[in-house]
Amino acid sequence: MKSYRELDVWKLSCELVLEIYRLTAKFPTTDQYELTSQMRRAAISIPSNIAEGFSRRSPADNHNFIRIAFGSGAELETQLYLAEQLKFVSADELVVARGLLDRVMMMLNKLGQSLSTVRTSSE
Repeated sequence: MKSYRELDVWKLSCELVLEIYRLTAKFPTTDQYELTSQMRRAAISIPSNIAEGFSRRSPADNHNFIRIAFGSGAELETQLYLAEQLKFVSADELVVARGLLDRVMMMLNKLGQSLSTVRTSSE
């Protein structure tokens, strides 16, 4: 693979970013610098860390950045829950974002496992 842009997990995480922007556009303007900002930054962090890890070309570095991306996904999962509890969005409005996030998290987990295996066998 020549570029991180060929990774399905990167493509899907970019779709997730777009969905998070669509969702947070509905949030109250008084929240613009709080949960809205946090959710957008967590979402953006996922494809950004995938790209940075891929660019490092070292399995150990790549694995570390995939773990960071996974952590950002966990943050976003919590923030989606809070957005629903605060009644910024309904459960129905979160279906797409949660579905995308679940898929991204599964893919990151598998990618992390495969990189861990590569890293262990090369040590």
